[in-house]
Amino acid sequence: MANRTLYIVAVNRMRCHPETLTYVERRREQGLSNKDISRCLKRYIARQVYPLILESLRIRPP
Repeated sequence: MANRTLYIVAVNRMRCHPETLTYVERRREQGLSNKDISRCLKRYIARQVYPLILESLRIRPP
């Protein structure tokens, strides 16, 4: 479920988020495929969301 959610967020950002569109174009120029770009975006999104989840559960990261 979490992986699917990350995928949906990444795909939607690749379609309409201006900063992400700039990132996608830059990575395409570097020769990455859409699959690779989406993998990078999912990692980035997970890094942003994880601390928010821990904070909402009141858990401190190690």
